[in-house]
This record gives sequence, structure tokens and C-alpha cells, in this order.
Amino acid sequence: METKTVISLCTGLEDAEKVTVAFLVAVGSAETGRPTLMFLTKEAVRLVVGDVARGIACQGCPPLEDLTLRYSEAGGRYMVCPICFDAKHLDKADLLPNAELGGTVPMWGWIGDEPANTFSY
Repeated sequence: METKTVISLCTGLEDAEKVTVAFLVAVGSAETGRPTLMFLTKEAVRLVVGDVARGIACQGCPPLEDLTLRYSEAGGRYMVCPICFDAKHLDKADLLPNAELGGTVPMWGWIGDEPANTFSY
């Protein structure tokens, strides 16, 4: 079994370059066959609502739409902090299909007892 990867992201489009880097790491993990989870908190929860993750962070950066599509196609999943999500009055019906509300306990359940690679942005 491949080592799992968890990317914790708390930044939204207010720092699009940081978001892009987090997605590049997540896409690289998922596309190489590792079970990959992005744990989204604070402003990052907006990234999995409808088509919010749009735009290009910098010259030469891939579009966020392309990265979210590649991540999804590679089997990447999102766990979205329900406290942060509800605080922003977002609608669960608008979540991307590979996103679910879940806090730290479900995240630890997903990780399990095996080692995991972790990244935080």
C-alpha cells in the first residue's frame, strides 16, 4: 500500500500562489497513486464550493481549474472543516463531488495507524 498524503490548507484565493503550490503537491501525490486528502480550513473551505477555484496565480502557473480537475481525476479527496464551512454560511449542496464535511477526528480516521506524508499551507 502506498503511503497516504494529507495536505492541510487554510488559505483561499487571497493567496492564490500558496493555493497553487498546495494543489501542485496534492496533484503530484494523487497522480503517483498515493491516497491523497486535502484538509481544508479557514478561507480554503471556499475552494470546493462550486467553481470558486478559478484563475491563474502567477505567470507560468497552471490554472487552478486544471489542477482541481487533475486532482479529482486522480482520485484526490477533500475533507472540509465543518466549523469553518458553517461559519461562512456556505451550502453543502454546492460542495464538489469529492469533498465532504469532516473535522479532525474523521481526518485521523482516514489516516489510520499507518505513516502519512503531511504538508501544511
